[in-house]
Amino acid sequence: MRTIPLNNRLTQILKEAQNTTIMVVGDLMLDKYVWGEVKRISPEAPIPIINVTQEETRPGGAGAVISNLIHLGARVLCSGVVGADPDGNKLLEILDTLGADTSGIFKDPERPTTIKTRMMGHLQTAGRGVQQLLRIDYEKTHPLPHEIEDNIIKHVKEHLSHCQLLAITDMNKGLLTERLLKALSSLGRSYGKPILVDPRLDSNCSLYSGVTAVTPNRYETELMTGINIASPESLRQAGAKLVKDLNLQYAIVTLDKDGIFLYERDGNCQLIPTNPREVCDVTGAGDMVLSMLALIVASGHSLVDAVRLANVAAGIEVGKIGALPVTKEEILKELSIEHPSLEKIKTLEEVEGVLKKHRIKKDRIVLTNGCFDILHVGHIEYLRFARSQGELLVVGINTDRSVRELKGPGRPVLSQKERARLLAALEDVDYVVSFDEPTPEKLIRRLRPDILIKGEAWKEKGVVGRELVESYGGKVILAPFVQGASTTDIISRIMENQKEPDPHRS
Repeated sequence: MRTIPLNNRLTQILKEAQNTTIMVVGDLMLDKYVWGEVKRISPEAPIPIINVTQEETRPGGAGAVISNLIHLGARVLCSGVVGADPDGNKLLEILDTLGADTSGIFKDPERPTTIKTRMMGHLQTAGRGVQQLLRIDYEKTHPLPHEIEDNIIKHVKEHLSHCQLLAITDMNKGLLTERLLKALSSLGRSYGKPILVDPRLDSNCSLYSGVTAVTPNRYETELMTGINIASPESLRQAGAKLVKDLNLQYAIVTLDKDGIFLYERDGNCQLIPTNPREVCDVTGAGDMVLSMLALIVASGHSLVDAVRLANVAAGIEVGKIGALPVTKEEILKELSIEHPSLEKIKTLEEVEGVLKKHRIKKDRIVLTNGCFDILHVGHIEYLRFARSQGELLVVGINTDRSVRELKGPGRPVLSQKERARLLAALEDVDYVVSFDEPTPEKLIRRLRPDILIKGEAWKEKGVVGRELVESYGGKVILAPFVQGASTTDIISRIMENQKEPDPHRS
């Protein structure tokens, strides 16, 4: 029997994940983002002054899970509580516009709608990158009134039979009382529906006894189990303790950059690593994991495959600023990449976006360029030298058309796609971008590297872009030449060898 490659199978599963209806119960929030520019420090205190340019509202908490699921193609019934205030009305309006069934959301006049306001500054001193400077929370977390509890239980009881799964997101805002959690767990089991829970940060994990699976992060797992997770064995012990103590089918521990750990009731366990990528903001990663797990399990697929897809989705999520939904199309694109190194190959616009994130961290950006036709040892040493000059290396390569213009009709020997793939496979290369012009001047102007690298051969010719780079404080460095290593020499040697008679041929 032919084995289907893993990414192809995951792609097929994700495409088939449709016509699902999921019940989401949890703490609903309104996330507010205040965007602006930071140009100076306040004379009143050592704090940045934000000149506000834009404000934005998004669903947060359980609202983020609802938004994620809808963008992934699921139908969502939701239940929770908001305040009897304009912010509660705004959150309901957003969820209604998304297409969620909000008939199970009730208003509590005794509490305000939970709001998280994030101040997002474009920092001039960090290359105009975006950074969260402050978060302001408005909330009251006293336990839910029995009357509203009863309404939620009644709503879930009436509608859960029409759903494939119950997803619970608990952020300890007073909604998910012990009574309500026990009622939800009982209803899920009585209807035979899987119950997935993203738990609160609390040592009392007995609240979730009897659910199908919990999805704590590393720190939450340590608090819930009392086990310091410092090794694979301690991780296995923590997973086993969660499953045993809570009578779970699965324990799913999210480990940020290390991936997701899955422990099954029968003792099988595995760590599913994540692909390394730039982390812009971890906000919403846990919500994305719960959303993808819910979608795939509700579609009838295994939790192991659900975890693999959740890992991919969370990796995309951390590349976004704030809790923004990840679409099926984005995940399918990620799965279509044949090898992780191909993710290094970018368009000019994509590279510009990536470099903004590096400038936030004040990484030194190195740029070099060339045809790189027939990769050889000279190229390897040249790129190793270039990479040593900064924190990341961007390589610009001439398109096939521009190589022909520069080198003649017989070049390039290798196509633009082949040359890009070979460069991307090198450890010293962080990103590869193509340019169609005869010189890299436009590329340099767009990317504004801190350091521009060219070979020593350009010392007499003059380096294109030198004046521009030096005008904003950048440096131009000439890399040492490797004797006897050039594409032209290699081609000449091949041609000469073809002319010589083969002594072994009669």
